[in-house]
Amino acid sequence: MGYRSLQACVADLEQHGRLVRLTEEVDPHLEAAEIQRRVYANGGPAVLFERVSGTAFPMVSNLFGTLERARFIFRDTLETVRRLIELKIDPKAFWRRPSRYWNAPLGALRMIPKRPFSAAVMAHQTEISRLPQLKCWPDDGGAFITLPQVYSEHPERPGLAHSNLGMYRIQLSGGEYQSDREVGLHYQIHRGIGVHHQAALRKGGLFRVNVFVGGTPAMALAAVMPLPEGLSELGFAGALAGRRIGMFSGGGLPVYADADFCIQGTVEPDRQLPEGPFGDHLGYYSLAHHFPVLHVERVTHRANAIWPFTVVGRPPQEDTTFGELIHEITGPIIPTVVPGVEAVHAVDAAGVHPLMLAIGSERYTPYNDSGRPQELLTQANAILGQGQMSLAKYLFIINRYDVPDLHVEDVANVFAEVLRRVDWSRDLHFQTQTTVDTLDYTGGALNSGSKLTVAAAGPAIRDLPTDAPADSPLGETGRLAVAPIPGVIAIGGRPVVDVGGPDPDLWRLLDSRLDHPATRFPLWVLVDDAGFATSSLNNFLWTVFTRSDPARDVHGVGEFIEAKHWGCRGPLIIDARSKPHHAPPLIEDPATTAKVDARAARGGPLAEYL
Repeated sequence: MGYRSLQACVADLEQHGRLVRLTEEVDPHLEAAEIQRRVYANGGPAVLFERVSGTAFPMVSNLFGTLERARFIFRDTLETVRRLIELKIDPKAFWRRPSRYWNAPLGALRMIPKRPFSAAVMAHQTEISRLPQLKCWPDDGGAFITLPQVYSEHPERPGLAHSNLGMYRIQLSGGEYQSDREVGLHYQIHRGIGVHHQAALRKGGLFRVNVFVGGTPAMALAAVMPLPEGLSELGFAGALAGRRIGMFSGGGLPVYADADFCIQGTVEPDRQLPEGPFGDHLGYYSLAHHFPVLHVERVTHRANAIWPFTVVGRPPQEDTTFGELIHEITGPIIPTVVPGVEAVHAVDAAGVHPLMLAIGSERYTPYNDSGRPQELLTQANAILGQGQMSLAKYLFIINRYDVPDLHVEDVANVFAEVLRRVDWSRDLHFQTQTTVDTLDYTGGALNSGSKLTVAAAGPAIRDLPTDAPADSPLGETGRLAVAPIPGVIAIGGRPVVDVGGPDPDLWRLLDSRLDHPATRFPLWVLVDDAGFATSSLNNFLWTVFTRSDPARDVHGVGEFIEAKHWGCRGPLIIDARSKPHHAPPLIEDPATTAKVDARAARGGPLAEYL
């Protein structure tokens, strides 16, 4: 049976040697986050911070620090959830193999929330300023909740059946918020709460929102789960927790009874204040922008409440495990959602949304004697029309029948197989002036940018070189390095010229290089530091796809436009240099780094992980 509370989870992890208590006082201003980043990077345990400066509440981090530990937390229920998903794909499987699905009805029953007569989370009242004031990066705009569960209901159709539970960050302090009375509510596009907020605007009046922190870990995972519209996060959480989720009706919106903390409040639908900056999962700051304000009415907590937190930043971080676990659970259902698509992979090292890989299938081969992608384009458009997958900026899709043993998680090999087959004159398909991830500033404005689909099918048309060219296409100013992917070179040493758009001299120079020896490489990337960008696959993926916008930054040698289709006759070029309009990268605070270094030198239960 799964955990009812966070306290039960912490006790179980400690009993099995998967959690360490830290009794020395820790500062939630930068220090706790620095400790968490190091413990995660070194494969350490979950950490219970017993004494936290400025608050009476202990904090816990790194619960999901490894995929193995996440599986352990859900060890009693994960298989049941997988069985329920199998039945969602094929309901008739129950009758073909009843012994395999004998407990599916019980799992389905647990998906129905219950209405308890009391709520542990309502036992005590406190204030926002008494909560742990976690600040993770030096230029964050204040303290934030990093594992919130934000609950809302459709104003025109209230009730649990039309509720939404999402993980949208909450700014507790700083900025223009009135202390203890207002907090910032940041949610991005393609999030369920947006539907509720829009309905509140139509209806007029206040929009009620509850923020839960803690409780069973299943609620945190449910809050980030990319479920289809109409499928309840509370139901998924119940199946994963192994027990029905209790939602207490005590006036206003229902309250998650077993949460550790609850912030209840209202949103004026048309009022906003600047929220942020905040160090986010792309590895940069998301800057201050106007977002809704939650007027705090009441803050409550259970006895012996624990404050769970995580740290986001350049991947991998703890939220990487969320993605891995979600992929394990939902991967099998992808072919039923997008026919012909066998697998998709949002690449964590590239910040998730900037880069997606997919394996599709050209099933109508009797009508495709050209070898060019056809059905793959239909499948690519379907992927870009599905929920959060629609936020993908670069989508590389390849035909399964050309490379039957290819695994979508093998990023370098997927790239290599695409590069062996792609024809840059026909296989590039842009969507311009569209929406992208709210946290991605490469398009020059909030929620604004472009997308590029690269579809590859047919036999290989080239071999991929791995030996460095003798000289750079940029001449003496260019420093070359071969990327960790065959057929790719990184070109550094050319500073960005800010002329309000592309540097015309640079692109005229590169466009004339059709006869250069480097054209053996089908993909060139311009970077600030070629050595850094090619020192590891993760560095390459992060640099290239978090620092480029397809419409602005994709160019080519021998480029042309024909019937409004853009292509090039030589190598494709991605300009992944840092631009003036990009958000600044995340850098640790030197004083905090030294403080944690000194803590490690003193020894203690976490010394080996610091």
